Amino acid sequence: MQELNLPKSKVRLEEKNGKQYIFDPIRKKMLQLTPEEWVRQQFLQMLLSMGVSKGLVGIESGLKVNKKAKRSDLLLYDRNGQPYLLIECKAPSVKLTDETFKQVAAYNATLKAPFIGITNGLQHYFCEINFETSSYQFLKELPLPPYIKK
Repeated sequence: MQELNLPKSKVRLEEKNGKQYIFDPIRKKMLQLTPEEWVRQQFLQMLLSMGVSKGLVGIESGLKVNKKAKRSDLLLYDRNGQPYLLIECKAPSVKLTDETFKQVAAYNATLKAPFIGITNGLQHYFCEINFETSSYQFLKELPLPPYIKK
């Protein structure tokens, strides 16, 4: 898989019937390795190495957007179980555009996380959402939950 702009981490890879699989420590199962899954698992490993609790991470959690079933890529919760940071992951070959940002913003209209992010493993963008003014502000770094000691 492609080198990413993320810290190197060890992940469990296996090959079965000519296909590559990667272990997801949150869902506790092997998943077919795709470029998007590679980004998701590498980003997840970075978060876990920073002290994010496995119990406060949701992967591909179901939600409704305009009455359609969707799945969020990575969702971090705070200690109270409230959505904290929603991250949309794309394959490294996918350019991050306004459409990518609109996708995660639409998902967040349901979840109401105070922070959102997009990544393709090479570039990462994070925003703080102000629901009162319906505005957002780009951040210079990854917004970690308050329980993480910096």
